[in-house]
Amino acid sequence: MSTLPAIPVLVRTWFGDDAAWAALAEEVRTPSEDGFLANVTPVDDPAFEDLGVAALRAKQTAGPIVSFLADEKTLTEAERPILAVWVLPRRDGDKRDLEPFRVVPAALWSVENNINLANMDWADFTGSAGADGVFRGF
Repeated sequence: MSTLPAIPVLVRTWFGDDAAWAALAEEVRTPSEDGFLANVTPVDDPAFEDLGVAALRAKQTAGPIVSFLADEKTLTEAERPILAVWVLPRRDGDKRDLEPFRVVPAALWSVENNINLANMDWADFTGSAGADGVFRGF
């Protein structure tokens, strides 16, 4: 399987709808109303089809704190909820709940910028997610 760069990525893992992927990639490249933009590199490579959370973590052991997966749910649901994954290996004694959560594309910049710059913690986002586990902003 292909390698991933040691930078924040948005990896396409489902290849059933090219138009949905193109729309998602365009939305992610669009700055927020305040001009913020997620610093992610889209990865559109069939070698990553069905890539899961554990495999993403195994492929990104150095570099970003968080990266993202665009799976079937992302590319088939109206809100396009992207899966946010903590990829930085845990340090001894780290007992935080770092389970993945979903984020709408319009709020992706907030998660990527604040987590990868260590401005905010994972719990700030998971605690602000809706009852469905999707972060839509503060």
